[in-house]
Amino acid sequence: MEPVEFEVTEERKKFLINRIAQKVIDYRLSPVAIVFLESSKPISFLGNQFLIFMQPFYRALFSYREYEEVTAMLEDRNNIELLIREIERLEEERHEPKKPDKNSRH
Repeated sequence: MEPVEFEVTEERKKFLINRIAQKVIDYRLSPVAIVFLESSKPISFLGNQFLIFMQPFYRALFSYREYEEVTAMLEDRNNIELLIREIERLEEERHEPKKPDKNSRH
């Protein structure tokens, strides 16, 4: 039986990157994730193979299709960079001070 190849569209890639980045932010793992992702760029193919090896554990977080899409997507270093940027963007949003409402009186 031949393995199924998953094509990840640009729209789907953006969705998955945002979802992963949001999980990283929710668990407050931004610094660790960014360091890990930056260090894994040179060996992204090997990292992808490790994800395949760890599939039983990651399947708890992702459906089969999402997991396969993520592993295919992360083979490309450019997608790793997009994920890092999305984590940084969401982290900045989380730390932005709440702007006071113009109409509120103090």
